[in-house]
Amino acid sequence: MKPLSMQKILFIINPISGTGRKEVVEAAIREHLDTVRFDCRIRYTKYAGHAEVIAREEAEAGTDIVVAVGGDGTVNEVARSLVHTKTALGIIPCGSGNGLARHLRIPMEPAESIKLLNECEINQLDYGTINGQAFFCTCGVGFDAFISMKFAEAGKRGLATYIEKTLQDGLKYKPEVYHIEIEGEGGEAVEQEAFLIACANASQYGNNAYIAPEASTRDGLLDVTILTPFSPIEAPQIIVQMFNRQLTKNSHVRIFRTKRVRIRRASEGPVHIDGDPLTMGDNLEVELIAGGLNVVVNGHPGHRPLAFPRVQALNRDLENVQHDIEETFFRNVIEPFQRLENLRDAELQNFRQLVEKIRNKKK
Repeated sequence: MKPLSMQKILFIINPISGTGRKEVVEAAIREHLDTVRFDCRIRYTKYAGHAEVIAREEAEAGTDIVVAVGGDGTVNEVARSLVHTKTALGIIPCGSGNGLARHLRIPMEPAESIKLLNECEINQLDYGTINGQAFFCTCGVGFDAFISMKFAEAGKRGLATYIEKTLQDGLKYKPEVYHIEIEGEGGEAVEQEAFLIACANASQYGNNAYIAPEASTRDGLLDVTILTPFSPIEAPQIIVQMFNRQLTKNSHVRIFRTKRVRIRRASEGPVHIDGDPLTMGDNLEVELIAGGLNVVVNGHPGHRPLAFPRVQALNRDLENVQHDIEETFFRNVIEPFQRLENLRDAELQNFRQLVEKIRNKKK
């Protein structure tokens, strides 16, 4: 943590990321940022990749903190220009998923995330690369990359659009066979049909969907989650377990921890890097780089930031609502499916008994 002295801080605002209104963010910066501590500037991006250019210039100029105001794509652009520099990354989450911000327990409300910046607690965090391209939250192949590409093509952002594309296009997706080489002590090579393979530096995709619940940005390891094919009747349970941080209990899930993993597939195809899709070849090498990025973090203990009681109260309300939704989901979706499966088993047993009786009569 730096001493209390005037520090240079730049806010890079992506005006089109996510679903929030950026003028609200600028007003919150002017109202809540500690101007005794910070010499503040604000710049808006003008084109795709502009945030990366601005962040690189600021790191070279010795700016203390560069704040990404936007979603995971904006955070990725800024962060990849700051790795292995003295300049720290700050985040004001304004995206549709906000995976890294949620993992780091950064408040979703601009005013509260700015108050966190005022505390200026900076840690060195890990990041990953896939074929040399940096990611800070997750990267992956399979279903999540497929849906990320469909989501990008939709032209609209937000969780509702993501769910819509998942339901519309999910049935078209066919699992692939991958050759997976896990490096390190106890490493192994497997040939595996997989629904998806996620390589996680942080624990979630965004929107509190935990693909690697135990992942840490400070342990020097990737959490590689392999989800094998499952039946449609099992899908609701997998979704609920992902949002409940219970995915590791599912029999279709295997998680390896490693510094490096190689993935081979039959041909080139989509991958996602922090939720943004692109096409890569049939050979993928994913590597963890330990402690390569300075980040302003939430230094308060516990799962929620203790410094923000209003946020805590809201989170408790949201958790209660989520619990009610989960109960309703199980009662109205999972249990009917299970009853239907039991009826099918009973019908099948009755049919087998009938066939056996017919055979005995013929004898």
